[in-house]
Amino acid sequence: MKKSLALVSLCFMLACTCRAASSRGDLQARIDAAKVVLDQVMSAEDHSVPMNILERATCVGVVPGMIKGAFVFGAQYGQGIVTCRTGHGWSAPVFIRMAGGSWGLQIGGQSTDLVLIAVNDRGFQDLLKNKFKIGADASAAAGPVGRHGEASTDWKMNAELLTYSRSKGLFAGIDLDGTSVSQNSDDTEIYYRTAYTFESVLKGNVAVPVGAVPFVKAVAHYFVEAKKH
Repeated sequence: MKKSLALVSLCFMLACTCRAASSRGDLQARIDAAKVVLDQVMSAEDHSVPMNILERATCVGVVPGMIKGAFVFGAQYGQGIVTCRTGHGWSAPVFIRMAGGSWGLQIGGQSTDLVLIAVNDRGFQDLLKNKFKIGADASAAAGPVGRHGEASTDWKMNAELLTYSRSKGLFAGIDLDGTSVSQNSDDTEIYYRTAYTFESVLKGNVAVPVGAVPFVKAVAHYFVEAKKH
C-alpha cells in the first residue's frame, strides 16, 4: 500500500512539474539552459554529435533537465524547445513536452539532458502536428557519438530521429522508444504573446525573438561548422 501511494505521489509531482503554468521568465530560462546544454555537448570533442549527422539535421530539439523518478514503476517528464532548418536559416523555437514511463526494479531519481535531432524532411514540423510516440509514430535510433568518427549507417536508412542523453557529464545515444512528444502550445503562446501554430513558427514564418537569438545562432553555427568538414 505504501509503495502504491509513493508511486501515485511521484507521478503526481512529476506531472505537476511538467504542466504547471510557466512565466515568460521561466521560458527564457529554459531557452538559455538549452543553449548551455548544446554548447557543452558540442565542446566535448570526440564525445559530441558527429559532424556528418549535424550537416543532415533538419530540426534540433533540446530538453534540459528532464526529470526521472522511480519507485518500482518509473516515470519521466521534461520540457524543452525545438528549432528547424528553413530556406533562410533556422526557425524561432517552439516549446515541447516529453513524457514516458518504464517498469522495473528501480529506486531513485535523476535529471538528464536530452538532445533530439531530426535527420529527414519529415522533421518536427509534421511530427508535432499531433502528439507522437518515439518508436511507434516516429522511427528513432540512439545516436552515434564521435565528432570526427564514422557514424553507423543504420540511422541513414531507418531513423527519423536520433536521440541522445547527457547525465553526470556522460553524453551518449539513448533509446527513448515509448516516450511521447507533444506541443506545448500554452508555453509557446505565452512566450510569443500570440497563438502562433507550431507549423508557422518552425517553417520560419515568425521572427526569432531577441531572447532566443543566442540559441538559434548556436544551432546555426554548429550546422555551418559541420558543413565545412
